Amino acid sequence: MSDHYDVAVIGSGPGGYSAAIRSGQLGKSVICIEKCGKDQTPILGGTCLNVGCIPSKTLLDSSYEYFKAVNHASDHGIKIKGISFDLEQMLVRKEKVVEDLTKGVSGLFKLNKVNSLRGTAKIKKDLTIEVTDEEGSFKLISADNIILATGSKPVELDFAPTDQNIVITSKEALNIKQVPNEIIIIGSGAIGLEIGSIWSRLGSKVTLLEELEQLLPQADKQVSTAAMKIFKDQGLDIRLGTNIESVETKNEKVLIKCEEENLEADKLIVAAGRVPYFDDLLDENVDLLLDSNGSINVNPFCETNIKGLYAIGDIVRGPKLAHKASEEGIMVAENIAGLDSSLDYELIPFVIYTHPEIAWVGMNEGQVETLGIDYESASFPFSLNGRSLASRENQGFVKVIVDKTKDSLLGVHIIGTNASELIQQAIIAIETKLSAEKFGSLIFSHPTKSEAIKEAASLINSKAIHISNRKRKK
Repeated sequence: MSDHYDVAVIGSGPGGYSAAIRSGQLGKSVICIEKCGKDQTPILGGTCLNVGCIPSKTLLDSSYEYFKAVNHASDHGIKIKGISFDLEQMLVRKEKVVEDLTKGVSGLFKLNKVNSLRGTAKIKKDLTIEVTDEEGSFKLISADNIILATGSKPVELDFAPTDQNIVITSKEALNIKQVPNEIIIIGSGAIGLEIGSIWSRLGSKVTLLEELEQLLPQADKQVSTAAMKIFKDQGLDIRLGTNIESVETKNEKVLIKCEEENLEADKLIVAAGRVPYFDDLLDENVDLLLDSNGSINVNPFCETNIKGLYAIGDIVRGPKLAHKASEEGIMVAENIAGLDSSLDYELIPFVIYTHPEIAWVGMNEGQVETLGIDYESASFPFSLNGRSLASRENQGFVKVIVDKTKDSLLGVHIIGTNASELIQQAIIAIETKLSAEKFGSLIFSHPTKSEAIKEAASLINSKAIHISNRKRKK
């Protein structure tokens, strides 16, 4: 005899816990199964809360506070003598932030009557769920609807197998107990740049090896070019077009042989991306369709080919982003409850939490050109923004791309402090079909960094105030 629920969610990351909570809000009986935890209590939050988004941002903030104190305090007339940092305390603070947030999810489960169970789930042919704990005991769960939200895992490279000591993943990179003298990172995407920034600020010599010829090729070219210069000025040694031939560890060092040269470091961090994780989740008789990328095949509403079985987040198509997974979880929960819910996948914001931050939404200039759209772009630098100058955060710019015929926003790209917050204004403007002229005519509070978006939009129609206008091309 199995316990029965309206909705069973496997995985408690942002997608899973959002699906579970929303289902509970809509009056469904819900259970969320999570394999990670202590004793019999599941640790909720998945990779994002426990070993990804939240701990990395916590260390990014701590390391940047130290960096500012050392490099910029004197600019503000603040004299600091003998400044140092306590890495152990930084790690303690990180764990406290993680603990508070995971407890918060647990509290929300109780508030919304969501049951949670610790164990490893396996879906049988009849769609019952067998949950096995560490002692080997198992429990059967059945549900009218099952939502798979098992997330992703770091890409493993055959030539650089991790050992959790010298060759490590992003997870271990957030728990290094002593600042290494030299770190090499494979991959210069968001994860590599963020982790590289943390340890570079704390004193490590950081080299990023990237096989592609362009930094952040998915970003707008103007943004990626500016980012390359800024990060190099910060001391990150980013080597594009690098081909690694072999990796070996010897005498507590890692030796990396490339076509161009041989390198040595104290740590090698593999940050070459993430792949869907649903190992041993499905009984061999469950005929679930996968796509060409090894992700679970779903329709726009995250329905699989099996009725009553849904998949969301990193295990399906699209970018592996926590906020995308969360919104998919909510959408699925609402559709299960009979509501008509959908997502606009064209308006998913991308953010890299370096300093300055990088964020964008919509199309970049290359994509617009490929589609043959008659467009115009305009950029406004933070160096001309009063609030940015006052706070000494004046690197970067806002770039808007506009359909010339419709005066509608096609994409907004930001490199600058608080880009992660500013980009939300662009999402709203694009979703509500706000024209560049109307956007530029709105009253923004002064002085704020948000004014840079208003000025960039105003530039399109030659109405900017704090920069020289140029006429729109005919």
